[in-house]
Amino acid sequence: MLTKLYKDFKGIFNEMFSFKIYIVFLLASLAISIGLQMILPFPFGLAAALGIFIVFPLLLRKRAMSRMGGYGDSGTSGGFFGTNSGRTKVRYVCLVCNNKHNGGTCPRCGSKVQRADF
Repeated sequence: MLTKLYKDFKGIFNEMFSFKIYIVFLLASLAISIGLQMILPFPFGLAAALGIFIVFPLLLRKRAMSRMGGYGDSGTSGGFFGTNSGRTKVRYVCLVCNNKHNGGTCPRCGSKVQRADF
């Protein structure tokens, strides 16, 4: 049972995140930051190295998320809750009179007791 779970996790992990690509990005960022620290004077080299260590993981994450479907930036795919149009309008249903409306209070009865309807 445990070996089957491990194999499933390993397959999913390898699809989402390639360890070789991560090592290449890590070594490239290390080489570039060391090179910049040798070329630039002290405060500028340190700032450039810190910038590289911040930017390279962001690029790696953006690349991985675009491969998996993205954050939903395009408005048509991805997102935390699955695929959506990105422009879904939340409607509310009054629990007292069962009226569907958009605002905070029910326009029919004035009640604030409501539930969200997606």
